[in-house]
Amino acid sequence: MVTAIVFVKTDVARIHEVAEAVAALDNVSEVYSVTGEYDLIAMVRVRRHEELNDVIPGRLNKVPGILDTETHIAFRTYSQHDLEAAFSLGLPDSD
Repeated sequence: MVTAIVFVKTDVARIHEVAEAVAALDNVSEVYSVTGEYDLIAMVRVRRHEELNDVIPGRLNKVPGILDTETHIAFRTYSQHDLEAAFSLGLPDSD
């Protein structure tokens, strides 16, 4: 599982609308509204790095109201929870 953390700048008047649209995208597991330089943080989870291209520039960046994004790839998880098992639930096995 590959996790991308996408920082999103939006048209301020459309934060709620943009957050709902991003949260509805396949492979977006969570969207947080935040304070600071960015307005939203989206968690994108895919099976392979190549799939990020379909999700982030292919769909997420095209949501009306998004002004800019910055993507960071998570390489390691520090948690007391089995996140790999949790985020793989409901995903079809890839060949």
